[in-house]
Amino acid sequence: MRGGEKCLEVLCKLYPSAEIFTLLHIPGKVSPVIESHRIHTSFIQNLPFAKSKYRYYLPLMPFAIETFDLKEYDLILSSSHCVAKSVKPGPNSLHICYCHTPMRYIWDQFDQYFGREKSNWLITNAMKLIRPWLQRWDVRTSRRVNNFIANSRHVQKRIKKYYKQEAAIIHPPVDTGLFTPDESEVKEDYFLIVSAFAPYKRLDLAVDAFNQLNLPFFVIGEGQDAKRLKKMAKPNIHFEGWLDNSQIRSHFARCRAFIFCGEEDFGITLLEAQAMGRPVIALARGGALETVVPDSQNWKPETEIDRSSTSQPTGVFFYEQTPEALIKAIQHFESIESQFDAVAIRAHAQQFDVSVYTERMKNFIEEKLASHSR
Repeated sequence: MRGGEKCLEVLCKLYPSAEIFTLLHIPGKVSPVIESHRIHTSFIQNLPFAKSKYRYYLPLMPFAIETFDLKEYDLILSSSHCVAKSVKPGPNSLHICYCHTPMRYIWDQFDQYFGREKSNWLITNAMKLIRPWLQRWDVRTSRRVNNFIANSRHVQKRIKKYYKQEAAIIHPPVDTGLFTPDESEVKEDYFLIVSAFAPYKRLDLAVDAFNQLNLPFFVIGEGQDAKRLKKMAKPNIHFEGWLDNSQIRSHFARCRAFIFCGEEDFGITLLEAQAMGRPVIALARGGALETVVPDSQNWKPETEIDRSSTSQPTGVFFYEQTPEALIKAIQHFESIESQFDAVAIRAHAQQFDVSVYTERMKNFIEEKLASHSR
């Protein structure tokens, strides 16, 4: 289950009779909690290849999201990383948006999705033509939101930059009960990554680094970059595909450290690994700055890392998004590996537990509803 789905699942539990409106729904692909709700879809649901090639319909998504008739609803909760925040609320509706990120595709990560190396000539040039229109629409429709909630300080800054709006911060939920260390699992001699194979995740950086280090490296996940990554990899790198939670937990428990190479808006897998008591080696950008505590030798004050929550390190940072920087971070980790304490690492992760998210979301929504109805 991906991060956005985990957030939605909590909202579904808070509001069990709520109806869900989504551009596209593939039955069986989301959790049973979400599936138990009445789900409305847009016209994109019926377009050719929508279930497998939905990204190609990005130019139609603004039109699709605006077709939903929500004028009779008192409360609208949108969980948005693309167009969900742009629904048309009723005149008396309270619209609260939990924003995972402003739309990456049209803002700062356009080249990572539609650059010439990532897409064909026709799609790249078509997106360049419609990008300015999408940006204007994205900004204009952000005014349909009464209250923004950002999933991290990193996203809060991006909401301010692109939408000129303030946002509260409520970190996404981490199921530390599910990700609990198993004493029967014995640590083994390999490093681990769990990720979708999307371009911005930068798994190629990790593959390159471990090719050079020749250390055992397990990769869990799949996606559009799979063919390229597998072609790059040497025999010390093992691709496992997508695994279920029990298998992922087992890998977390047995790995030496968890690797994280992308600039994420939050990065729940970083905390799932830490909930299992495993140290992480992460790029010092985005949400990682709010969820990982580096050792004192590895800490740079200018990165705004908060080391006040614990005196114990939970990981190692690398500060440049290059294989060379990652290699140095791995070597630094190996030199201080004995300093990491699994109990302290898990205690740090528990500050982000699903119970904390649930309580903060519930209180925020109730407070805004009360003031809206006055």
